[in-house]
Amino acid sequence: MQQREELIAYCHKVYEKNFVSAYDGNLSVRTPNGTILITRSAVCKGDVTGSDILEMDINGNIISGSGKISTENKLHLFIYKNRNDVKAVVHAHPVYATAFASARESLDRPVFPEVILTLGRIPLCKYATPSTDELPDSLKTHINYANVFLLENHGAVSVGVNVKQAYFRMEKLEHTAKTIFIAGKLGGIKEIPKYKLDALYSVAEKSYGIKLDEKNKF
Repeated sequence: MQQREELIAYCHKVYEKNFVSAYDGNLSVRTPNGTILITRSAVCKGDVTGSDILEMDINGNIISGSGKISTENKLHLFIYKNRNDVKAVVHAHPVYATAFASARESLDRPVFPEVILTLGRIPLCKYATPSTDELPDSLKTHINYANVFLLENHGAVSVGVNVKQAYFRMEKLEHTAKTIFIAGKLGGIKEIPKYKLDALYSVAEKSYGIKLDEKNKF
């Protein structure tokens, strides 16, 4: 019950933060017994209630709930099947992050220390038709290391050990995109040099216990 209530709460937060509009986006969590709770199709995330949450197995078969399952359930299932550490997925269309994705401009740049250490690399996934197998396939190259993904001409995805972490990663991604956009208008982005990055990685491990996988280092 707690997971279902948290999922509903973060659906509301995603809408309140303008990360989605109208019926956009979908959120899910993996339960302790391995099933998936996911928002149904065609529901405003600001209006989600318990009756808008469906339960499916890892193959996408509906176990409980009524209504049409989200058309992006394949995206969620692909992530869960390939990442045992992931317990929640947020797919949204935050304005600045989606603008970068639609312009096919990468955010995968060493600019902010806290972003490097908390989000890691930010891959830009090739455009794929929504609701088809092409969409999860676009994540294949990056699924083993990334925690946030930009989807060309579509939006963004974030994952986490719970829906709270997945949500805050989406929030941090959007904040990053907005700040980089503004910095670009002020004369361009100044990236952190390599020798400073090595110092950052060292301090992060010694002081905060954060050790990045090599694939998440610039």
